[in-house]
Amino acid sequence: MRTREQLEQAELSVLAPYAMASARSQGREYPEAEAPYRTAFQRDRERVLHTTAFRRLQGKTQVFVVTEGDYYRTRITHTLEVAQIGRTIARALGANEDLVEGICLAHDLGHPPFGHAGERTLNALMAAYGGFDHNRQSFRIITELEHRYPDFPGLNLSYEFREGIVKHETEYDVAAAPAQYAPALRGTLEAQIASFADELAYNAHDLDDGLRAGLLHISDADNVGWWQRACEAADIGDHVFGNITRHRVVRKLIGQVVTDLLQETTRHIEAMQRAGGGSVDAVRRWPHSLVGYSDGVQVLNGELKGFLYEHLYFHPRVVRMTSKAERVLTDLFNAYVSEPRMLGATARKRLESLSLQRVVCDYIAGMTDRFALDEHARLFDPRERV
Repeated sequence: MRTREQLEQAELSVLAPYAMASARSQGREYPEAEAPYRTAFQRDRERVLHTTAFRRLQGKTQVFVVTEGDYYRTRITHTLEVAQIGRTIARALGANEDLVEGICLAHDLGHPPFGHAGERTLNALMAAYGGFDHNRQSFRIITELEHRYPDFPGLNLSYEFREGIVKHETEYDVAAAPAQYAPALRGTLEAQIASFADELAYNAHDLDDGLRAGLLHISDADNVGWWQRACEAADIGDHVFGNITRHRVVRKLIGQVVTDLLQETTRHIEAMQRAGGGSVDAVRRWPHSLVGYSDGVQVLNGELKGFLYEHLYFHPRVVRMTSKAERVLTDLFNAYVSEPRMLGATARKRLESLSLQRVVCDYIAGMTDRFALDEHARLFDPRERV
């Protein structure tokens, strides 16, 4: 059997000097004996996998509400795809795969039902009570809301894991690190990789789902630079554009984006090393993110996002779904605030330390799409059993 100490030494021998080795972690908030045959970051990752919040991701929306069909991506399939892309990038750059994978698996734990529509709705309802942001909610889940251990709240994850969550940042996710996580400094290379893997995954896979659903059409995508490049790389020629062809083009798109990211990130790392920096601390103090795309690919990504906004996220069918979702969550929020005794016993217990509105918000944010719809029916349809 290989001990944890042996695994830590193996890490130190293969990781790049700017990577975050588990043996050099700043540790856990609450003292705890480490596992005999797992590194700290491996243990962190597995604690996330066993949470209630992670299991609930299987019933939460990516773009399409779960009632639309079981072949579209949900939060859990998106999360697994982000983790796969993150591991690939980490391996190629000599970063810590375990830490990257763990952050990727945890980055969306705080998402409410009905995707970004649910987040917008809860944020509006909570405007006078501190608002709602899924990044902050993910952090609260791993540090406070999950109760699985008798000696501490949350999961008691390593500092670098928690830092990766509070500094997770994409165009849709704004980092807001508490003071104890040095908000003036960047996250580790592993945290930066997780952020880019997230953005890369949802761009490519939302495109895939939109085409699969028939909301996006090939004739529209032909004007998107990335799509044209991916089609050329896939050499689809005169083939009928069916499922196999779509999968091939999306694979090529992801491969081209990852290749550009690796090349550009390597260029940034080499610049940092020439400037005398080659440590984790140097990564944190570098003036911009080391992980990134070339200027040309950055333009192509912006074009793809604009296409998805115009043709998918604001497609009439998606807007109808999100409108219904907003109404469901607003009704639930107002009902629970008016009569807190409808909340479960665990949620009511938390009223001793938190405001009623925050407790209700946490309760709703933990729901799956289907549970929220069923609960709405139970509360507002007199024919439904309660």
